[in-house]
Amino acid sequence: MQSKERTLLRDVDASQIPSGDKLTLSAGSKVFITQTLGGSYTVMTDIGLVRIASQNADALGEQVVETAFVPKATGEAPDPEAVWSQLRQVFDPEIPVNIVDLGLVYSMDISQADDGAHKVDVAMTLTAPGCGMGPVIAEAAQNKILLVPGVAAADVRITWDPAWNQSMISEEGKMKLGLI
Repeated sequence: MQSKERTLLRDVDASQIPSGDKLTLSAGSKVFITQTLGGSYTVMTDIGLVRIASQNADALGEQVVETAFVPKATGEAPDPEAVWSQLRQVFDPEIPVNIVDLGLVYSMDISQADDGAHKVDVAMTLTAPGCGMGPVIAEAAQNKILLVPGVAAADVRITWDPAWNQSMISEEGKMKLGLI
């Protein structure tokens, strides 16, 4: 993607990359969109790279895309493939490969509570233990999972066991990264 220069139309909350620190960018600031994947925006600012969430696309002059599903009847189990599809819409803001193909998602389990509600539990890791974007990526994954019909709750847990390595990247991910 070629960088697009934009002037922020309003103040906007963002997360600094790679620390994950929360900050507010001021209206009128110049930014360059460097990556748009999974609905979020990675932008270059005068303080470095930051991530702007999809619900704040209007601050960049982009259209906010609402993704809403009609909930299934209570007790009807969510489709596991729909959950995986949503997880494939989550990206590390520095890497143009989704978290599933990057090999960061270790497990996804769907359980049903006594009241019939369904919960999705995900165990995932990051490419590096010091990555401050972990909570931001986990929150993005949780928000995407909650869009799946039949999901009442989602928990995304970051784990370091086993440690991530490049062999965990899918063939598709390796092709996108130029590793094969």
